[in-house]
Amino acid sequence: MAGDMPGDAFDDAAARAFLVALLPCGDSEADQDAMVAFWTALGLEVTYRQRRPYRVVSFGRGGIQLQYYGMPGWDPEQSHSTCVVVVPDTEPVYEAFASGMRSLYGRLPVSGAPRVTRPRRRANNVGLSGFSLVDPAGNWVRVTRAPDPGTEFATGEGGTATWTPGGGGALARATENAVVLADSKGDVAQARRALGGAVRRARAAGADTPAGELAPALAYLAELAVRAGDPDAARDLLADLEALAAGTEEDEAVRAATEEARATVAGTTR
Repeated sequence: MAGDMPGDAFDDAAARAFLVALLPCGDSEADQDAMVAFWTALGLEVTYRQRRPYRVVSFGRGGIQLQYYGMPGWDPEQSHSTCVVVVPDTEPVYEAFASGMRSLYGRLPVSGAPRVTRPRRRANNVGLSGFSLVDPAGNWVRVTRAPDPGTEFATGEGGTATWTPGGGGALARATENAVVLADSKGDVAQARRALGGAVRRARAAGADTPAGELAPALAYLAELAVRAGDPDAARDLLADLEALAAGTEEDEAVRAATEEARATVAGTTR
C-alpha cells in the first residue's frame, strides 16, 4: 500500500549498500591530473578515469570511495562541497595523509587548498576525534572516529546527541569552541578572536588558570595564526608558550602543546 514503511527487503539492501562521495573539481586535463597526483600520494588508488564525454576520476582504498567530476570554471575558493569518512581511529589515517602531503609539497600545508588539520577531539561530535582535509579543488573531506561498539552518549531533546565538553575550566571550553569554529566550520578569523579574548581573560585572572589549559590554548592560537598568514603572531605565541614550559617542566600537557606549536611554526608536524 502506498505510504507503507519499507520492509525487510529495503533493510537488506540498505545493509549491503555503500555510498560514494561525488565532489567537483576543475574541468581540464591538468585539473584531473592534479587530483590524481594528490590522492595517489595520500595512499588512494585510481579506480576509474573518464575523459569523454565529460571528465570523471574515482579513487578508492578499502571503504573510502571518492569520485570527482569536472566542472567548467570551478573556483576552489568558493567550494562548499564536503563529505565524511568514518574510521576506527583517525591517527593512522591522518599520518598517512600528512606523509603524502609532505612528500608532494615538501611541507604540511595548513592554509589554502590543499590543507589539513590535526586530529582533535570535537565537542560537537560527541567528543570523538576528527580532522579535516581540504583537497586541491577546495572540497572538505572530514575524517571522524567511529564510536566504540556499545558506547552510550548523552542525548538531548528528541534523542539527538548533545555537545560533549571534555571537562576543565573556561579556557578549556573556549579552546573546544575555537576548534569547532576553525576546524569544523573553517572560520579561522572568528576562532582567533574568540580564543584570543579567552586567553587574555585567563591571564588577567592570574594563577586561577592551570598551565595545562593555557598551553593548549596558546598552541592552538599559534596554529590559527599560521593558518591566517600571520607568522609574526605565531612566533610571539610560541615564545610565550616556551616561557610557560620553562617554568612547568614536569607538566606533560604543556610539553606536548609546546612541541606541537614548534612544529606548526616551523611548517611541519610531528
